[in-house]
Amino acid sequence: MTFSTSPDLGDARASLGKLRTKFAPLATVLLAHIVVVYLISSGLFTRMVDVALPKAVTVQFVELPHEKIPPAAPKVIPLVQLQPPALPQVPVPVVQVAPQPDSITVEQAAAPAPKPAAPPVVVAAAPAAPVSGEPKTVTSGIEYIRAPQLAYPAMSRRMGEQGRVILRVLVNEKGQPVDVKVQTSSGFARLDEASRQAGLRAQFKPFIEDGRAISAYVLLPFSYSTNS
Repeated sequence: MTFSTSPDLGDARASLGKLRTKFAPLATVLLAHIVVVYLISSGLFTRMVDVALPKAVTVQFVELPHEKIPPAAPKVIPLVQLQPPALPQVPVPVVQVAPQPDSITVEQAAAPAPKPAAPPVVVAAAPAAPVSGEPKTVTSGIEYIRAPQLAYPAMSRRMGEQGRVILRVLVNEKGQPVDVKVQTSSGFARLDEASRQAGLRAQFKPFIEDGRAISAYVLLPFSYSTNS
């Protein structure tokens, strides 16, 4: 029996093949989406990802403990005792003492007794000659051009110092005092100096002897009393 294919059936197959070719990719994509959605909803996708991905490794840095270095022990330096340098020994010279000769005793003859001395002759001493050029001391006839003005020191008066002073004054040919010394002190330096200054300020009349002026010593007494 012979079968013949009708033209209508062949066209239908051709149209179906075209549709299959046209929608095959779309169907594949839809199928893939359906599979993915199923895997996600069922949890299989998560387990597959966990299996596929490597497990995370946790790394922790551990700090090593620092090794403590013990401090070095102090060095002990031995003390070296310095020995003093040895002094050279100087030989002591030996002094040889010569033996002393035996002493010789000489007996001297006894000296004759001395004769009695003659009595001394007493010679009368000659009177001392006056020293030429030495001014004489005048005790009377003293005249002043300017008499000494005595000033009682205020400190001496307050302290109750009193006494008597005698000055020895050398007056030259012009009647000027050229040397004033304290012959008798009152016992107080202030009173003695006040008297001396008064004697230096005085002016005397020249002393006349044999018609000419001479130098002479005079004695000036000064008395200090707190009652005056």
